[in-house]
Amino acid sequence: MSFNTFGKIFRFTTWGESHGPAIGCVIDGCPPNIPISESDIQKDMNRRRPGQSKFTTQRKESDKAIILSGVFEGKTTGTPISIMIHNEDKKSRDYESIKNKFRPGHADYTYFKKYGIRDFRGGGRQSARETACRVAAGSVAKMILKKILGVKFNVIGAVTQLGLMSCNKDNWKDSEIRKNPFFCPDKKSVKLWEKYLLAVRKAGSSCGAVIELRASGIPVGLGAPIYSKLDTDIAAALMSINAVKGVNIGSGMNAAFLSGEENSDEIRKNSGKINFKTNHAGGILGGISSGQDIVASFAVKPTSSILTSRETINKKGKNTKISVKGRHDPCVGIRAVPIGEAMISCVILDHLLMHRAQCG
Repeated sequence: MSFNTFGKIFRFTTWGESHGPAIGCVIDGCPPNIPISESDIQKDMNRRRPGQSKFTTQRKESDKAIILSGVFEGKTTGTPISIMIHNEDKKSRDYESIKNKFRPGHADYTYFKKYGIRDFRGGGRQSARETACRVAAGSVAKMILKKILGVKFNVIGAVTQLGLMSCNKDNWKDSEIRKNPFFCPDKKSVKLWEKYLLAVRKAGSSCGAVIELRASGIPVGLGAPIYSKLDTDIAAALMSINAVKGVNIGSGMNAAFLSGEENSDEIRKNSGKINFKTNHAGGILGGISSGQDIVASFAVKPTSSILTSRETINKKGKNTKISVKGRHDPCVGIRAVPIGEAMISCVILDHLLMHRAQCG
């Protein structure tokens, strides 16, 4: 059985392959009477689509999201929302020379061994092209959350580390993130990152990245204490994104280096409001949201398709070498920012609907 559906109440199923005629998603569990338009979805699609700068793959896709069902007169009907995205710039011939070889770092080998067949054109179903569907679903989730939670709700992501180059998070400004091609929140780091990534690309190599997500305006009480912890589902959602190899919630792995006094987020009541002095927990305590900002970060590995020759095997099990030509991101983590925002939005909405169903 292949698992192509994510979520419990707010669920979406993605379909399609990298070089097929189209990709898309079907969203189920969407409340009725939520204002939604293709132009609203397109804003998020445009942030993820390829070919926008010299630092991403030059595959040219408009990623135009077309709503086929579930919306009438600009509002959701409560029925499944189907969204289709045409693939416009396929160059399958780029893969003809390596179709019988397994690309190191990719899922070519494991996919073929599991299913006995694989679409070698850009990786087929295993391609990160599928994540465009997630961004469409996440855009719908954001609109529902803003309708339910109001203007205080917001989700924003940023690249905080590009390969060996980190940024100063003390200089984080939301307004800077969409002003540069790296989704970097620190204006002072942009020029350094530009030189660094151009050198990586010129060398025919690639680098990884760390993306941090911040969700604000989240009410207390989302999640459950055991098998449906909010942080469990966020971690699963982010780990399901292509090339992601690690997830932190709040201080995450770094919490192991803190003392009990440093790690505990002290609580005070001031002027009738509950406040936490720190947020090492990332806004989640015992699997349940605390009302603080939810903070999560995830690590994306270097792009596996590189020009540098690497050792591998072919379908017959014989040793060979491979160099992957074509259009590839020198750092695929850059375009993972809107994908991460989409996935965490879907999880938060799913848990909000479950909380309302159980607790009113």
